Amino acid sequence: MKLCVGIRDIAHLREVQAARLKTDPPLRHYTRNFPRRAQEIVDGGSMYWVVAGAMVVRQRVTAIVEDTWDDGTACARIELHKQLVPVAGRPTKPFQGWRYLAADAAPPDLTRSARAKGEAELPADLQKELRALGLL
Repeated sequence: MKLCVGIRDIAHLREVQAARLKTDPPLRHYTRNFPRRAQEIVDGGSMYWVVAGAMVVRQRVTAIVEDTWDDGTACARIELHKQLVPVAGRPTKPFQGWRYLAADAAPPDLTRSARAKGEAELPADLQKELRALGLL
């Protein structure tokens, strides 16, 4: 799990990442420490993004490689698949850094058929609030 700072919703994340993918591929996230369970993550794991206080979307991790920051200090680069997969919203308290999420604790993917009837007709603000409460 990782907080998605400065992003309003999934559509905004999609927009920001599409622009980044055009100008500076691949999609990636840097972290200070190399994950102890890197191979486990790459073998089918995803980054679950927390947006506006709720875990609402995941993105498959395609690679984790050693890298360096601009100042030369070591870091890890987590490379991400371009597809964002909405998940059943779950409120999440603020935390620092990132957290491992056990497979059985991960929220299920949302498919079109799994969405609430009439959800698309609700105002965006209401959808966001209901997701944050875990009701959508």
